[in-house]
Amino acid sequence: MRLKTSSGLLRDILENITDGVIVADEKGRFVLFNPAAEKILAIGPLDVEERTWSAVYGCFAQNGTTLVPEFDLPLSRAIRGQTVYDEILFVRNGRNPRGVWISVNASPLKDPRGHLCGGIVVFRDVTAQREELERVWMLSAAVEQTADSVIVTNRQGQIEYVNSAASGISGFSRDELIGRTPGLLKSGVHDVAFYERLWSALGRGEVFRDTIVNRKKNGELYHSEQTIAPIRDATGAVCRFVSVGKDVTELRKAAEQTARLRVARSVQQRLFPKSPPRSCGWDLAGAAFPADQTGGDFFDYIDLLDGRTALVIGDVSGHGIDAAIVMATTRAYIRSTALSHPDPGALLTRVNRVLVADLQQNQFVTTLIACIDCPSRSLTFASAGHIEGYVLDEAGTVKARLGSTGIPLGIFPDSATETALCPALKNGDVMVIFTDGVTEAEDGTGQAFGFERALGVVAAQRREPAAVIVDRLCHAVRDFSGPVPQADDITAVVCKCSDTGLDTHP
Repeated sequence: MRLKTSSGLLRDILENITDGVIVADEKGRFVLFNPAAEKILAIGPLDVEERTWSAVYGCFAQNGTTLVPEFDLPLSRAIRGQTVYDEILFVRNGRNPRGVWISVNASPLKDPRGHLCGGIVVFRDVTAQREELERVWMLSAAVEQTADSVIVTNRQGQIEYVNSAASGISGFSRDELIGRTPGLLKSGVHDVAFYERLWSALGRGEVFRDTIVNRKKNGELYHSEQTIAPIRDATGAVCRFVSVGKDVTELRKAAEQTARLRVARSVQQRLFPKSPPRSCGWDLAGAAFPADQTGGDFFDYIDLLDGRTALVIGDVSGHGIDAAIVMATTRAYIRSTALSHPDPGALLTRVNRVLVADLQQNQFVTTLIACIDCPSRSLTFASAGHIEGYVLDEAGTVKARLGSTGIPLGIFPDSATETALCPALKNGDVMVIFTDGVTEAEDGTGQAFGFERALGVVAAQRREPAAVIVDRLCHAVRDFSGPVPQADDITAVVCKCSDTGLDTHP
């Protein structure tokens, strides 16, 4: 009676437990296959050979794609006398295409005399736990690999966790941060009211967002876009705080630099003449298109004391804010020196002596000054290493070249620039001077725009007003380059000789 009760109790247990239990004899025949085993595997006991168990039931290794080799399943190993602990398998078959993860324990069975007579496996569905572990692992990996700083503190503000980015950005090691408070990073920039506002928000269970200035271990300040949020436990009570920070120091520097460049560009643009001097009776126009926010090219019109008008064009080596500063300085020197030195060569020689002390190593300025006298139609010029300028006649043919008469400014203190004389201008003549941003602009194949194209545009537009010629020349350069980014400043000045000033005849 006791045996029957024990057997019945054992049967009831096996029928109702949630773990799968399978027993096989020494020949691989299933002796016991409880309902939980059938539910988990989606297939009940089948009269199949042991060597086909893996394929029939769909038992895969932990990679989820490789079938467990025959006789390598935990039950097969148990039948052969091995004991297996907590082995993870993935089971997927036609009746359960999604598959389940199981944790398996297996033991050999022996008769009263100690002889091996079979094996038993006990397994449970661990799919939910494994998926949760994978989610935790993915979250952990994401937190560790993100470029943003992540710091977790307890309610008292003590740091319990920092990711690699937090350590890398701050310069403190994990060991130096764990157990300390974020006060270790205080910069002293924020006042007491700022931190009172922060803790007041967190105390109300709210998320706090602001840009915080922190201090690195080496003393360097950095700006962090900070989001600090409370973490609640199962009861809804705040138990920790997580702070996620994005280092925006470089972005802020870039934004500030861009703002400064916009101001510098605005100032620089105001230095360019908006219109030619009224004293000049000819049609003049100029334009400059910097490659960056600011540029090193410049042009100007200056009324000289002897009644002539000086057309100035220059090109500072390099680009950006440094070149813009040199450009403004050179322009100022030329304007002030022109009051006492109307001769273009003497003017540039004088400016060079002053400019040498201001320029850094490898900086220089090429400049061309063309002085025109409308009544006499004379044209004198001086060029400190600047590219050639040209005078085209009414037919569009080059009648004069304004070549270099000295070396660029700012290289040697004792260098001099000579003055040269061009043939007298006639009605319909067009003088054009430009910077190498025009001629050296390249298309997608590396071919340069060149002097011939530049002069071709001027010749084709020679009957148009000077402003139109300048505009079409600059646009022709840009159209030629297409999608290729502008590599250099583009600047051009045009003067048209005529008795009536603005030449508008067709």
